[in-house]
Amino acid sequence: VLLAAYVGYLGLGAAVLQALERPAEVQAARHLLREYWELLANHTCLQGPALLRFIEGTIQAYKSGITLEGNTTSLGRWDYSGSFFFSISAITTIGYGNLSPSTAAGRIFCIMFALFGIPLNLVLLNEIGQLMLLGVQHWAHCLEEVFHWPNKASFLMKTCALVTGLLLFLLLPPLLFSEKEGWSYEEGFYYSFITLSTIGFGDYVIGMNPDRTYPSWYKNVISLWILFGMAWLALVIKFGISILE
Repeated sequence: VLLAAYVGYLGLGAAVLQALERPAEVQAARHLLREYWELLANHTCLQGPALLRFIEGTIQAYKSGITLEGNTTSLGRWDYSGSFFFSISAITTIGYGNLSPSTAAGRIFCIMFALFGIPLNLVLLNEIGQLMLLGVQHWAHCLEEVFHWPNKASFLMKTCALVTGLLLFLLLPPLLFSEKEGWSYEEGFYYSFITLSTIGFGDYVIGMNPDRTYPSWYKNVISLWILFGMAWLALVIKFGISILE
């Protein structure tokens, strides 16, 4: 029964996503093809195969963090702050996919780094989660002693912890992303949940827009937000698991 419910849930999700996203995909494909033929028609000196090779090279360069700016190129994804952020996305298993090692040595190091880093990250997240849980239990015990609420105190503190976590990790960060990245609130909220749940699609990643200047503290603060936010969301998910079980 559980397996049937699992497969049914996946099937339902696939059907809804197909209904929502397929029309936009078809429209984008038609628009791209129309732009391609218009470009060839307006610039007869261009040849189709050569243009396609240039487009493919541009896409690969963009995936590596290199963009054209006039007659020069912009770098910056593999500076120290970018590399630090990649390290976090690797050992937290977020794996955005927008940035990856391109050298054999880098890939080998990434394997070894993640092999030891993922267990270290899980241990740290578990310790942070336990500290959060102990804090909630401590304040619930204090309320019980002061107001003599044996059952209400625990429920009240769990509710406060849930609301505080929602504010700190899901509801307020999109405001920062709107200011620094130019995203809408919905896009920032989407990025927050996709990141903290370690889904990490990579369609939205902070600090990657070459047209924007980011403060030096930005990625460091986001790294701490990811660490504590993942611990908080793990507790929420664990609570959801207990309810389902």
